[in-house]
Amino acid sequence: MNAAWLRCMLAAALALGGTSAAGEIRVTDDAGRTLVLAQPARRVVSLAPHMTELMFAAGAGSRVVGTIEYSNYPEAAKAIPRIGDSASLDLERIVELKPDLILVWRHGNAQTQLDKLLSLGIPVFYNQPERLPHVARSIEKLGRVAGTEAVASKVAAALVAREAELRQRYAGRAPVRVFYQIWEKPLMTANNDHLISDVIRLCGGQNVMGELKQLAPVISTEAVLEADPEVIAGATAEPNMRDNLDNWKAWPRILAVKRDNLFVIHTDLISRHTPRILDGAQQMCENLDKARAKRPK
Repeated sequence: MNAAWLRCMLAAALALGGTSAAGEIRVTDDAGRTLVLAQPARRVVSLAPHMTELMFAAGAGSRVVGTIEYSNYPEAAKAIPRIGDSASLDLERIVELKPDLILVWRHGNAQTQLDKLLSLGIPVFYNQPERLPHVARSIEKLGRVAGTEAVASKVAAALVAREAELRQRYAGRAPVRVFYQIWEKPLMTANNDHLISDVIRLCGGQNVMGELKQLAPVISTEAVLEADPEVIAGATAEPNMRDNLDNWKAWPRILAVKRDNLFVIHTDLISRHTPRILDGAQQMCENLDKARAKRPK
């Protein structure tokens, strides 16, 4: 694919679809880059399901003209045209959509594809919430770039209030040592910089793999056996399907297996950086309370 040709296509598309400026917008994204827009974004391409969901939360879902596979929430998101998936993007299709902004998941999109997009000169906003308060902050920033600040600020404030209520409710609970399984083969977990670890901390849990350097490291079964967590948690695409964690039953000496503390949460509620992660957090907290209740008196 010829990058120069794509740039020409984009320039022509923007020239035909452009409107007058309505005041410059400046926002710092999660990569530390300053995004400058002459006017609120009207045609947005989202390269992550969670960013599509955040746009709807910010009152700007109608501005999303293209997104990737698995962008399925809210219901209206299912009707947005697809431009590929996180590993393979249709650059020509993106240009045809005449975007004035592209939303990128900082650690979830292929860098080679991103480099090509950057070369086209389309404004890019990077998003990577690492703590629960960052989700509310993301909504506020997207509201700013889309010109829907009034809606976004209300949603963000409600999210902050709900998180504070959960933190207060579970503050002071006895610590629970947790192993979180992101993937089975290869065995992947999350370190303390991952948003999932912030959920675990909110509930009074301690991530037994939190000190590892990588955000989502591949580890050995032996490392989990040595850590001997009291809870093993993970995500599932189906409600209450614990099969994802059944492999751990082969090691009945693990405390989590011995006490039947194998808990799953729907992946959309625990793996996506959206307001729904507080639904996942509430389930996590309830699960850790179940583990506490099983301790010897």
